[in-house]
Amino acid sequence: MDPEVFVVVPSYNHAPYIETCLRSIIGQTFHPAKLLVIDDGSKDDSAAIIETVLKDCPFDSELVVRENHGLCRTLNQGLELSAGEYFAYLGSDDLWWPQFIEARVKMMEQRVEAVLGYGHAFLIDEDGTAFDSTADHTDSWGNYPDGNAREMLLKGIAPISSTIFYRRSAIENVGWNVDSRLEDYEMYLRLMNLGEFAFDPQVLSAWRDHGYNTSKNRLMMLSEVIGAQDRNLEGFGVDRSELDKVQTATRFMYARDLLQHGDKTGSLRLAKENWRGATSKIELLKYLIRQLVPMSVIRFWRRLK
Repeated sequence: MDPEVFVVVPSYNHAPYIETCLRSIIGQTFHPAKLLVIDDGSKDDSAAIIETVLKDCPFDSELVVRENHGLCRTLNQGLELSAGEYFAYLGSDDLWWPQFIEARVKMMEQRVEAVLGYGHAFLIDEDGTAFDSTADHTDSWGNYPDGNAREMLLKGIAPISSTIFYRRSAIENVGWNVDSRLEDYEMYLRLMNLGEFAFDPQVLSAWRDHGYNTSKNRLMMLSEVIGAQDRNLEGFGVDRSELDKVQTATRFMYARDLLQHGDKTGSLRLAKENWRGATSKIELLKYLIRQLVPMSVIRFWRRLK
């Protein structure tokens, strides 16, 4: 008998994207046992679109519409209502390739010590056009480990949420921190000592970049990462002074990220306070040179690529 997969879609004000998201789940080569969509108080037409699309769903599906409680509470509710061996959620603006569930189930069935499976993802724009992939950054933040995730998470790097596939027994007593604005990172910190993170190098999902992403506020993300690390210091197995050094490196990494997204002023301010976090003089030199390159040139290169 095939293992059961329970899929949750937390929906909030993503009317332009929710149909694409849901049809990417309906079109899976391995059907989940159930699809639960929780609309978290959307003020657009999301609920009506969801109701229409679910009429075409060939497996068990359900829509819950309620007032806004926030993403973490929505995920915890979905987990509480779930059953089966595996749990996955997909943001209402993201999507999966048709083989996503099938490939993740196959990998997790072979990796019995793994608490989750993850992989690479395309980054797509508001129109659904891919403009980047985490697989193109394996020389830096996209160098995802297979097995022990401690070093990756200690650096403040986390998998893309649309690639994650959880073993339900590993997360049912963990859950999402409702006080966190960066829901996934702290969950990963809580799971890293419970088992392996199984990595699949295939690109089987997409994460959508648009004007309403939480990740647009990168300084908020940095603050949440640092706060989560402070709360989970004991789980890292390092002392305070070592974590301070790591966090300086994390802040410099975020300075590079701000620069990559065109915020040169914010990036420079953060880098000036944390330049000692650069891994080498060469990395620091590359950063300084990149500060001098106009964003128009960078955008042209990305389109060409």
